[in-house]
Amino acid sequence: MNGFKTIAIFNYPHEIVVLKHILEQEEIHYFFENEHLVSVDPLASFAYGGIQLKVHPNDFEQVQEILDNLNPKLSIV
Repeated sequence: MNGFKTIAIFNYPHEIVVLKHILEQEEIHYFFENEHLVSVDPLASFAYGGIQLKVHPNDFEQVQEILDNLNPKLSIV
């Protein structure tokens, strides 16, 4: 999706389950790049660059706040 920017990177599919639910509740447009590749081959997550959360620039600050509240120690880009 053109114009979307990476805001966070996760290593394993189980790390994004709760976040997906929150983003859907807030009606935020997002997608996880490499989600399916990593779910098929989780040990190669680092080779694929991890699961990248991409959001529209208009939603960037709102998603950043959600990530901060969810886990202050997340690996934020």
